[in-house]
Amino acid sequence: MEYSTIANEEVLQKGKSRLEGLSETEATQRNKQYGRNQLKDYRPTVFLIFWRQISGNPLALILSVAAAVSFFTGDHNTAYYVISMVILSLFLGFWNEYSAEKTVEALLAKISLTALVLRNGDKREILVSKLTLGDIVLLSPGSIVPADLRLIQTENLEINESALTGESLPLFKNSDPLLRKEQEITKLLNLAFMGTAVTEGSGIGMVVAIGQDTEFGKIAKSVATARPVTKFQQGLGSFGVLIVKTIIVLTIIVFLVNAFLGHQWLTSLLFSLAIAVGLTPELLPIIVTVGLSRGAKKMAKKEVITKQLVAIENLGNMDILCTDKTGTLTEGSIKVIGHFDLAGKDDAHLLELALLCNSALVRHKITGNSIDVALCQHAIKEKIKAPAWQKIFEEPFNFETQVMYSVVKKPGGKPLLIVKGAPEKIIKKCMESHLAEKKVNERFTELSKQGLRVIALATREIKLQDRYSFDDLKDLTFRGFIILSDIPKASVKSALDRFNLLGVGIKVITGDNEIVAEAVCKEVGMKVTGVITGEKLARLSHVELAKTVNEINVFARISPEQKLLILKTLRDNGHTVGFIGDGVNDVPSLHCADVGISVNTAVDVAKDAAQVVLLRKDLGVIVSGIEEGRRTFVNTLKYILMGAGSNFGEMLSAAGASFFLPFLPMSPAQILLENGLYDLSQIPITSDRVDEELTTKPKNWDMWLNCKKLLLKVADYHIL
Repeated sequence: MEYSTIANEEVLQKGKSRLEGLSETEATQRNKQYGRNQLKDYRPTVFLIFWRQISGNPLALILSVAAAVSFFTGDHNTAYYVISMVILSLFLGFWNEYSAEKTVEALLAKISLTALVLRNGDKREILVSKLTLGDIVLLSPGSIVPADLRLIQTENLEINESALTGESLPLFKNSDPLLRKEQEITKLLNLAFMGTAVTEGSGIGMVVAIGQDTEFGKIAKSVATARPVTKFQQGLGSFGVLIVKTIIVLTIIVFLVNAFLGHQWLTSLLFSLAIAVGLTPELLPIIVTVGLSRGAKKMAKKEVITKQLVAIENLGNMDILCTDKTGTLTEGSIKVIGHFDLAGKDDAHLLELALLCNSALVRHKITGNSIDVALCQHAIKEKIKAPAWQKIFEEPFNFETQVMYSVVKKPGGKPLLIVKGAPEKIIKKCMESHLAEKKVNERFTELSKQGLRVIALATREIKLQDRYSFDDLKDLTFRGFIILSDIPKASVKSALDRFNLLGVGIKVITGDNEIVAEAVCKEVGMKVTGVITGEKLARLSHVELAKTVNEINVFARISPEQKLLILKTLRDNGHTVGFIGDGVNDVPSLHCADVGISVNTAVDVAKDAAQVVLLRKDLGVIVSGIEEGRRTFVNTLKYILMGAGSNFGEMLSAAGASFFLPFLPMSPAQILLENGLYDLSQIPITSDRVDEELTTKPKNWDMWLNCKKLLLKVADYHIL
């Protein structure tokens, strides 16, 4: 915070840096001096994992006490058997959880976060962990701020600081020194903090704090997110509570009856405890961990990285997948294929105007809005450069207005307002005749039906003003169309067929117009059940909305807020919802979905928010992940039904026999040994094959249904 009140030149002097950045030698020396730019690893230590096995296994504690009592009362054999089984169970639990943590750690290493920095004046992309004090960092839309920065230059820079403050609205940032020292983060407008996300604009900042010394680092431990509790985990928890209650009741009954019948109280106690252990599917946590870990490794081979093992279950249970059109149904490589005036003639000047009204950042690679990136790439290919006009003002693309605009000034000329965006929005702001408007709409509809994306350009001369707003967009002159194409993926049709077989519905949510969206969906073989625009969606009542999101599968002209509303409504309707997102505006939806899915090429903030990251943006990759998630789910249920069913049948038989025999039918050591050996034999279930019919529909944990199946298993055991 001490950097906030000093001028930019002093900032560089104080940080012993310069605007062109550090040299590689300086950066290496500072890395050695100050350490790496990474937060303390709060993943569980070896000791913590081992402690979880003890504290999370009350039966193990009870058995340990029973073993100690047996030993001191002279029954050494029973004590040795009991303590051996306890140690074996704890060791297996420890080893499998430790292996699972290592699996996640290895998978996360494949998802690298990088930062764009200046080193000796050259732009370089380096790992965030290699940043050091004094480094000059370049910020652009979608990037996560990699360290605490004192901003030196900004251009319409907006940063979302909700990770630190909880405030969802982004803050405008600048590089002006503050008049006085401030303590509140929201008032430090010339500082950018680690972990916050750039939503608009660009900036350059010098690193003033790294790792644990950052504001984020100071509170990282307290804000560390807990693992999500999935529906499967809730079901397991309910099942576990039911078993514990059953065990307590049966243990007390068995102990009291045997003591009443004259058996030694210590032997009766050990026998009743052994019965309790025998009833328990004690390796259930191990089976779940092994299954999830195995599933994560197999999914990684299919280019699906699970950041959290528990996300595998939700991926398998998913019955609706919400996705964008660009990059999933299409190749995601938008290309400019033409620029025409109203008469249909090619007009290269339209591209020059589009470059003057463009938010893409041309650095070592072109980044930003996909359409603006495509325009820049096309201009480079055609060797067309933007005129050297002064840019006075720029308003980035807005999802509500569906346009962006800028004010530029030709040397010696008057300021010119350039507007670029959705044709149907721009034509309403133009002063063309009704006939011209009809011609524009006809041409727009004709191109859209071909699956082509169309943007329009309009201009007008404007006076110099202190600030410009959307109200200035009037009396425009329509200049023409720029036509873009995004080829549908050849692999999408087969992927959609597989989704259909798996009982997963696909819903396309896009910002594109409804004609293009429907045309592309039909071209890839998707059955369109209905199309609705964001404008119509906003007019629906709560009841109508709930019905509409279930029935319709193409949503066009949708804003980020509406995208979030669609996901929430689907979840309220009882669906397990997956969502694919790769942009800044997708982050709220990634958090809202039951399973947020991003891609390794997405902006950093989207990868950070997702539970699952794809190494390749392809619907077919997700299908493989769903199938693996369902196999893991089914194999876990197999163990529960097999293990618990046989255990209940055997232990109830032993307990019942003890009421009528003058001796105990099995010694505690025999029960524990037999039960332990049987449970160990069940571990390979995690790699068992699964019948195809068991993976064709989403699976959800139903405790009472599975209890019914369990009782049938017990009945079968007694009949046999």
